[in-house]
Amino acid sequence: MAMICVIRIRGQVGLNKDVKETLYRSRLRKKYSCIVINPTKEQSGMIKKMRNFVAFGEIKKDVLEKLIEKRGQLINKEKKIDAKKVVEELEKGKKYEELNLKPFFRLHPPRKGIKSKLHFPKGVLGDHKEKINELVKRML
Repeated sequence: MAMICVIRIRGQVGLNKDVKETLYRSRLRKKYSCIVINPTKEQSGMIKKMRNFVAFGEIKKDVLEKLIEKRGQLINKEKKIDAKKVVEELEKGKKYEELNLKPFFRLHPPRKGIKSKLHFPKGVLGDHKEKINELVKRML
C-alpha cells in the first residue's frame, strides 16, 4: 500500500462537529496542514469522512523526501534528520515520533492559487491520486 498524503484545504468556520473532530484527531488542525500516512482501514474511513475538506492522494518517494527535508519539524532539536532514511523507515511502518519528527507538516498556501470550493479535477478537494505530488510541490 502506498503512502497517502492528506492536506487540509478548508478552514474552521461552519464545519460539522463530526468532521471537525475527525480532522482534529488526524492532526489536521489548521488550514494547509498536511499528514502522510500508510492508511489502515480506520484511517481510510476517516479520509472518506473528511474528503470534502481535504485534498489527498498517493505521494511519491522523492516528493516525500523533499517534504520532510523542507517542512519536517524535529521533536528533539539537537539531532539532525536524514530524509532518505526517514522515508525508508516510514515505509517499514515506523511512527514519526520514533524518528524524532512531528507527525504533521505545515505548508504554505499553494503558488498560483487553487479553487478551494470545487472538487478535483476542477478544484482541489477530494482524491487526486497521482496529481497530489504537483500540489505538494507548489506548497513547499
